Order: sequence, then structure tokens, then C-alpha cells
Amino acid sequence: MAVGPTTRRRQLGADLRRLRELKGLTLEEAGARVGISKATLSRYETKEGAVKWPAVDALCREYGASDEERLALVELAKGAKIQGWWRSLADPIPESMNLMLTLEDEVVREDHYGCMYIPGLLQTRAYAEAVHRASEVQCPEREVQHMVDIRMKRQELLERDEPPHIWCVIDEAALRRRVGGRDVMQMQLRHLLTMSQLPHITVQVLPFSTGAHAAAVGSFVVLRGPDRALDVVYVDLLGGGLFMEKRPELERYRLAFEYLSAQALDLESSAEIIHRISKEL
Repeated sequence: MAVGPTTRRRQLGADLRRLRELKGLTLEEAGARVGISKATLSRYETKEGAVKWPAVDALCREYGASDEERLALVELAKGAKIQGWWRSLADPIPESMNLMLTLEDEVVREDHYGCMYIPGLLQTRAYAEAVHRASEVQCPEREVQHMVDIRMKRQELLERDEPPHIWCVIDEAALRRRVGGRDVMQMQLRHLLTMSQLPHITVQVLPFSTGAHAAAVGSFVVLRGPDRALDVVYVDLLGGGLFMEKRPELERYRLAFEYLSAQALDLESSAEIIHRISKEL
């Protein structure tokens, strides 16, 4: 899977298309007015590839955008070239992880449903190591530690001055699955309880008693951008993951998460069952 566009780039494309449509211009008409081809402008709007900020400035002027909006879009065009911390890593990372880090860098909210494991942002190091060793049975230990290092680094977004809201619905099966042994699992559940007390983290448990539910197909994450049109869904698959951003797909998973949250226990009851399971291990 090719590395996808950054959130800045996606926002820029969506805004350029909106402004052009408000002006009532076709791609060909708008491009001709600023001296770029229809194909180039289409690429700008579909959020693919590099973009030149002088062209963005000219388009905004042609569309009649306010000075404030024009300058904001020019800054988006310049910022789209900024690379995240993970680009400088000496060892390569899977392309699906590359895209996840790119999108997550500017996410405002993440909705997680975990049916097999505790969501990665709330994992302890020992638990994450056990997950990676089980998932990649032939993976050298050096690579396991590399991937766990990335996961731990990824968790730093929870410590930002304005962190995203992380909402997790966790299946009871994930809480009872003894990953890494009794001690590792108990430490993980205690960590989960601690994290759930933070104001920007919501943890709900989906108990066995719920029965059949809206996401029996597997774990997923809805990565929510500053604009609803920038949302992306990530679905876990064997050996990687799948990213989806088409409207029907997004709506399906948004609705599934709403149902899951409604079916799950409330916050207090969720904390109680996590505590009880930790004692039963």
C-alpha cells in the first residue's frame, strides 16, 4: 500500500475543491485562469502528490477567498511537505504503520474497537512485546523491539498539550486473553484503569452478555480529523491493515462504533469489570 497523504494535504485538497465549486468553475476553467492544467488541479483536489504554494495562492485569489482563508491554505500547502519524526528512523517500518503515524499526527479523536487485544495506544511495553512476538512468530527479536519502540513513541500523542480524545470500546475477550502471562496481563489491566481516569481517554467494556453485536468482524479504528470529510477507518488484517475513506465505508464504521458504545457498559461499570478480571487472572 502506498504511503497516503498527510492530514494537511487532505485538508488542502478538500478546501480547494470547495472553493472552486462555490465559484462555479470547472477544473479546466479554474486551471486555465491560473496557468495550470486540468490534470494538475485535479491532482491538487484529490489530495495526491506534491503541491506548489504559489499556485494555491493564485487559485485562492481567483476563487475570491478571504485573505485569512487564502493565507491559511498557503500555510497548509507549505506544511504538507513537513515530515513526521518517524521518517528519520534508521530501520524501515511497514507502510501501513507509516500511514497510521501520518494520519494520527494531526488526529483530533480516535474511536477504537478492540476485540482481540487492548488498543495499541493503551498498551504497556511488556504487553506490546508479547503481542508482537505472537503475531510475528518468525520475526527476529531486534525487529520486535523496533516495532515496540515505535508503539511507545506513538503513545506520546497522549501527552500533548491538546491531546486527541481516545475512545475505546474493548471486548471482554481482550481483557481475559492472557497475553504474556499473568503478571504482564495484570500490569496491563492496572495501566488500562489508570489511563481511563484521564479526561481525554474513555474506556468502555463490551461484556460477553451483550451477545451478537455490530462489529463481530474484527477490530477497527476511526481516525477523526479536524473536518468530518478527513476521517479515515483502519481495519486490522493478518500481516497489516486496510485504510478506508470512502463515504459509505466511513458511515458504516461510524455507525458501528455508535452501536458498540451504546451496547457497552458505562464508565463506572467498565472500570469495575476490568478490576474484577485483573483479580481473577
